[in-house]
Amino acid sequence: MTLGDKISMLRKQKNLSQGDLADKISVSRDAIGKYERGDIMPTADKAKKWRMCWGYLLIFLMNDAANQDSVDKDMLQRMQQLQKLPDTEKDKITSIIDAFIRDAKAKKAYGLA
Repeated sequence: MTLGDKISMLRKQKNLSQGDLADKISVSRDAIGKYERGDIMPTADKAKKWRMCWGYLLIFLMNDAANQDSVDKDMLQRMQQLQKLPDTEKDKITSIIDAFIRDAKAKKAYGLA
């Protein structure tokens, strides 16, 4: 299942038109169509807005596997718990995770990992 397929599926599950979703994440309806067709990839900023609007797991969208069986079950469980937190707490945790990922990439780039 492609990223576009997942976006389309989640949008339809929430009974949203492409225009409705576009309004929620501040893009054009054409952009939503392009995301769903795989013509373009959404930015991380837009994906973050989806999380805030829909409350679905970004790990599901970003996972290349056709189903969630290949997702680390412990991590999935943590992500589900994270979804229940207030947005301010989610933002704090997201910033911490982003910092760890950035640091790991920098260490790898400089041969320190």
